[in-house]
Amino acid sequence: MEEELRASFHFNKDEMQVLDEREFFCPGFIDTHVHASQYCNCGLALDLPLLDWLRKYTIPTEAKYKDLEFAKDVYSACLDRSLRNGTTTAQYFCTIHRESSNVLVDLAIDKGQRVFVGKVATDQNSADYYIEETKTSIEETEKFVQDILSKQVNPLVNPVVTPRFAPSCSMELLTNLGRIAKTYDVSIQTHCSETLPECQWVKELFPGFEDYIDVYDKAGLLTAKTTLAHGIYLSEREMSRITETQTKVSHCPNSNCSLMSGLCDVRKLESLGVVVGLGTDVSGGYSISMLDAMRCSITVSNIIASAKDGGYVPFNYQDALRLATISGAEVLGISDKVGNFEVGKDFDALRVNLSPKAGNIDIFGYETMEELVQKFIFLGDDRNIREVYVAGRRVIKKF
Repeated sequence: MEEELRASFHFNKDEMQVLDEREFFCPGFIDTHVHASQYCNCGLALDLPLLDWLRKYTIPTEAKYKDLEFAKDVYSACLDRSLRNGTTTAQYFCTIHRESSNVLVDLAIDKGQRVFVGKVATDQNSADYYIEETKTSIEETEKFVQDILSKQVNPLVNPVVTPRFAPSCSMELLTNLGRIAKTYDVSIQTHCSETLPECQWVKELFPGFEDYIDVYDKAGLLTAKTTLAHGIYLSEREMSRITETQTKVSHCPNSNCSLMSGLCDVRKLESLGVVVGLGTDVSGGYSISMLDAMRCSITVSNIIASAKDGGYVPFNYQDALRLATISGAEVLGISDKVGNFEVGKDFDALRVNLSPKAGNIDIFGYETMEELVQKFIFLGDDRNIREVYVAGRRVIKKF
């Protein structure tokens, strides 16, 4: 077989590698929601619910990114760890600082990860040392979009208009962010319905609107290129409107549990036609591993199923892998390029090795390929990911 392939494709012997029976290729993982600026807090400060957690830990950390050297150190480590864990595409939140957000972009270009990057916009309800004037936030967002578009000789880098969430943005800011996204035809990312106190806060801040989703809708922020992180407490009307506008949702099960936010019923969202991907949501989620996110998604689905009377089908490992690959590609609007191994797509892939020397998994020789994949999802970690490819370029080689 090896000789036939070499002859057919005119490969030299040293240009061809043969995978052993404990190896396989897997589509690269797609992290649809991750805060690169919070990476330094991974595994820390998980003792408070969302809004208190933001005030006490997260905002002070994000304020540090006016220091470009600090930003370079953390963003470089974040990208390296993300790639080593098999994430070939990630949609990142940065901070309100345009200059340091561009640092992440430049590092991603150098390291080869496919990225969607957003400079955060915030003009209200934040610390006085971490807030923008409305006019400045609008101008800096537009400049950031222009910065990235000017670098799009590299097709792996994409700008994202990024209001943090409705409570931290005035309606004037939200509306102008919607305008920018439409003008430049770029993606949007934000948070929505993560906790009940947050939803109540939105009602108080925006009394003239029907609900949380209506705020984004009126601002022109619900589009086929929009990702809403969380969506735990969406009403029937809100879910219907998300479906109508083809807005997407990023499911973040680790952070939803770690910050005591709640459980997102992804089965219900998908049954209504909402496209849902998976996010690590670092550092509300304590791990940047998409394998961890997959396992968490299965656990959350099982918990939801246990509270039902019957007929509810919880997620299995195939559902979790789908969320982490092709569904994530659909969320980001790149399913024509990545997400699986259909002919004509870019080769975003992981070379997975399940030999004992590679990690935490024992193989006995009788397992089917499907069982090897199942073991990888439930027991695997970054040690099992031997190589990582993005658009055909090998960006990680471990052994």
